[in-house]
Amino acid sequence: MKFDIVTIFPEIFDSYLGESIIGRAIKDKLISVRAWNLRDFSVDRHKKVDDRPYGGGPGMVISVEPVHRAIKKILRGKKREKTRVILFSPSGKKLDEKIINRLLKYDRIVMISGRYEGVDERVAKYIADEKISIGDYVLSGGELPALVLVEAVSRFIPGVLGKAESLESVRGSFPAYTRPEIFEPEKGKKWRTPKVLLSGNHEKIEEWRLKHSADK
Repeated sequence: MKFDIVTIFPEIFDSYLGESIIGRAIKDKLISVRAWNLRDFSVDRHKKVDDRPYGGGPGMVISVEPVHRAIKKILRGKKREKTRVILFSPSGKKLDEKIINRLLKYDRIVMISGRYEGVDERVAKYIADEKISIGDYVLSGGELPALVLVEAVSRFIPGVLGKAESLESVRGSFPAYTRPEIFEPEKGKKWRTPKVLLSGNHEKIEEWRLKHSADK
């Protein structure tokens, strides 16, 4: 799986993508992630990529021209790959497991991370294949949503996670406890591990986990 992220802050991704599960997946060449600097596709001598919106309004809007050039460059010579171009937007479809499973069918996912007061609507209309949101709130840009999508999709790629059990749906997750059996945060207070988890009775433990799973 290949991920391309169009952004005006490509360095934002360096630390996160170099660590933990995603970092190992990149090192093992199970996935590839490249951040493209949108300013590299500006023809303005000051590398400007935004402008005032027609009709007035606060702030600036990412222009369509540099985005078009960036996507054209990224997809050049990739006709044999099954690709999907995504624009992050609060008005997009909310990211869920159904969307993630659908995106797993693609060879390359290209993500457009907006900034300022948004992106020229022609990007959504003519360039992006769909708009996606990660929640009912507004962020300063699409960089965090891009990282969320990369991790959410990558964890289903064979070899990225060490154990198949880790793929368990969030809906089916259950409370977990580890040592010490009894933790005393202060005198007179004891936070205990449920006795059933210490019993060694796997049937009872499974019943407890099903009862306390997140979908109950």
